Amino acid sequence: MDAILIITILIVVFALAFDFINGFHDTANAIATSVSTKALKPRHAIILAATMNFVGALTFTGVAKSITKDIVDPFQLENGSIVILAALIAGIFWNLLTWYYGIPSSSSHALIGSVAGAAIAAAGLDSLNYTGFLKIIQALIFSPLIAFAVGYIIYSIFKVIFRNNNLTKTNRNFRLVQIGTAALQSFTHGTNDAQKAMGIITIALITNGYQTHDDIQFWVQFSCAAAMALGTSVGGWKIIKTVGGKIMKIRPINGVAADLTGAAVIFGATFIHLPVSTTHVISSSILGVGTAHRVKGVKWDTAQRMLITWVITLPISALIAGLTYLLLNAIL
Repeated sequence: MDAILIITILIVVFALAFDFINGFHDTANAIATSVSTKALKPRHAIILAATMNFVGALTFTGVAKSITKDIVDPFQLENGSIVILAALIAGIFWNLLTWYYGIPSSSSHALIGSVAGAAIAAAGLDSLNYTGFLKIIQALIFSPLIAFAVGYIIYSIFKVIFRNNNLTKTNRNFRLVQIGTAALQSFTHGTNDAQKAMGIITIALITNGYQTHDDIQFWVQFSCAAAMALGTSVGGWKIIKTVGGKIMKIRPINGVAADLTGAAVIFGATFIHLPVSTTHVISSSILGVGTAHRVKGVKWDTAQRMLITWVITLPISALIAGLTYLLLNAIL
C-alpha cells in the first residue's frame, strides 16, 4: 500500500478519534446545566445531546472551510501529512489529560494551537496564514467575553420579568424549558465543534493530492458527525460535575439563561464561519449569569482554575505538537 495513502488513513482515524474525544469532553458542557438542575436525567440528556450534535454537524460546513484554509495554506504546507498527524496526536493527548483531571479545557484551543505548532516546527513562522489565524484567535478571545456579557444581560432581564412570580412554580416551568434549551445548545455545539475535524481531514486530503478544492466532502462530514455523536453517548461526567455545579449553584432559571446565551454566541460564530471554544462560551455564560444572580455565589476559585487552563492550552498544545512533529519527521 502507498505510504501517502497509509498516512492519510492514519490522519482520518486520528481525526475521528479527536472528534470522538471531543464528543465526551466538550458535549458535557452543553448538557451540564440541565443535568445539574435535574431537568433531564443523565442518560436522557446524553441521548438528546448526541442526537442534536449529529444533526448540527450535518447542517453547516463554513467553520470547517475556515479551519482548512485560515490557519495554514494547505496547498503550500510543507510535510503536510506529518504536520496534521502531529497536531492530532498533540490535541488528543491534551484533551485526554484535561478530561482525566475534570478540567473543562478547550478542544478548539488544543487543535488550533497544535496545527500552528506543528506547522511552525515544519516550516517556520512563515507557514502560518496570519490574516486567517489572527481572525480565529480573536474569535477565541472575544467569544467568552461576549458570552459573559450576554449571560449577565439575559439573566438580569429574567430577574425583572419574573421578580413577582412564585419561585417554586417558576423553577418548575423553567425546568421544562431547559429540555428545549439543552437541545438547542447541543445542536449549536455540533454546528461548530464537529466541523474542526472536518477541516483537518480536508487539509490532509489536499496536501496528499486526493482533493484539489477546499469543499468538505460528504463522507468527511458524515463520519465526523457520527464520531462526535458516538463520543457524546459516552458522556463526560467529570466535566459535567465541574461546569454544572462547581461554578455556581444552578437553578432552572439560571440554566435557561446560560443555555440561551451559549447557543446564541456559538451559533452566531458558526453563521460567520468562525471556530470558537464551546467550553469557553458555555462556562463564561454560566459565570455571567452567576454574576448577575449573586456575585458572591460564584465560585471564583474554580473560574480562576479554568481561566488558567484556557490561557495555557494553546501554547502548550503548540509546543507538544511541535515536538511531536520533530519526532515523527525523524521516524517516518
